[in-house]
Amino acid sequence: MAKDGILDALIIGGGPAGLTAALYLARFRRRFALMDGGDSRAAWIPTSHNVSLFADGIGGREMLARQRESLARYGIAPRHAEVTALAKEDGHFVASTGDGEDIRARRVLLATGCRDTPPDLPDLHEALQRGLLRYCPICDGYEARGRKVAILGHGARGLGEAVFVARTYTRDVTLLTLGETLSAEDRARAEEHGIRLLTAPIEALETEEDRISAIRLGGQEYRFETLYSALGLKVRSGLATALGAECDETGALTVDDHARTTVPGLYAAGDVVRGLNQIVVAMGHAAIAATDIHNRCELPTEDEPGGNQNR
Repeated sequence: MAKDGILDALIIGGGPAGLTAALYLARFRRRFALMDGGDSRAAWIPTSHNVSLFADGIGGREMLARQRESLARYGIAPRHAEVTALAKEDGHFVASTGDGEDIRARRVLLATGCRDTPPDLPDLHEALQRGLLRYCPICDGYEARGRKVAILGHGARGLGEAVFVARTYTRDVTLLTLGETLSAEDRARAEEHGIRLLTAPIEALETEEDRISAIRLGGQEYRFETLYSALGLKVRSGLATALGAECDETGALTVDDHARTTVPGLYAAGDVVRGLNQIVVAMGHAAIAATDIHNRCELPTEDEPGGNQNR
């Protein structure tokens, strides 16, 4: 800690982006804190094969554990607390936690990610815990190639994911709209890609070993080998937008080539940023952000006298 009690940086979020940024800042020998609310979206990934270092794939929980183990070698451990408010004060940030603590830092990296909108299904929690219901065909769609796949969703997002799977991995795709109707245009697009539409609400799930074996809807039973949910995301960018950070219509933050938001001194990395929600992308954002934070740490913050306003 600096003599004035102000850290070089504060990282908010303990997922792949936050943990990667912490590793960089530790190796840059910076004074920082890492706050982890404990609900990283990555923890729900059953197995990802898109991190090329792991030929057999790696589960989200194991990956996060390995990242924390790497940090421990530098004497760094995430602090398990949720940051509930973020304010600017005299050229630095003040982060307030749920347990009443205030943390001051000259720069902040927001790596809070996003949260999937869960379907209202019976036995949902068990299905998620066992990896039977999945959220990311980019991560594991390859393993579903040629199989019977169902997508839970509606509107542009649901249909878009169904089309993605049909074009990329399998022609046997069914879109379960959970009681929502599709426009004539969307129905035509689904037909173009050979996507089956089932619009009745889901009544029950049946599981068998490592898969959802059947879904009951409209009084009938349907069997699939892989089930994805595509009901949208809630981007957890409120700490940044409350300070006036620019974002898109979903709340995803806009950043420049150095991962800086439009609020001077505030950075963002990972799924909270507008773009592709992937582990390796989040890690790349974090590496860029942490390096820029390090390079600017001896300079005044952008809104202090003498600070560089060029972005």
